[in-house]
Amino acid sequence: MSTSAVPSVLFVCVHNAGRSQMAAAFLTHLGADRVRVRSAGSAPADTVNPAVVEAMQEVGIDISAETPKVLTAEAVQASDVVITMGCGDACPYFPGKRYLDWQLDDPAGQGVAAVRPIRDEIEQRIRGLLAELGVESAR
Repeated sequence: MSTSAVPSVLFVCVHNAGRSQMAAAFLTHLGADRVRVRSAGSAPADTVNPAVVEAMQEVGIDISAETPKVLTAEAVQASDVVITMGCGDACPYFPGKRYLDWQLDDPAGQGVAAVRPIRDEIEQRIRGLLAELGVESAR
């Protein structure tokens, strides 16, 4: 498959410590090398939410080495699809990109029990996104 045939998706939330990290991890896990994945935050936290790391570990995905990244214009420009998650006006808009806004509860300050349903909803949305992009799920 040529590089240009591989869709690129950017997940954005404010802190890049919860929802966008889970979404990026699921898309990387399920899309394998058939999709390029980025995540970033408009005001990145210092670390990924520990409850998010634990919840993802429960489904066999290790994101303990991930770190929140700052949103750049370059990341947006390099992406075919930009998915925002509750960052409102803090998320920039660039013409010519496909935008989706996923309304999801914020896992910040929540324990792993509260993160699990958010994680599961994100996984289902990622599976739907893969189908929409015409990318077969690896699992």
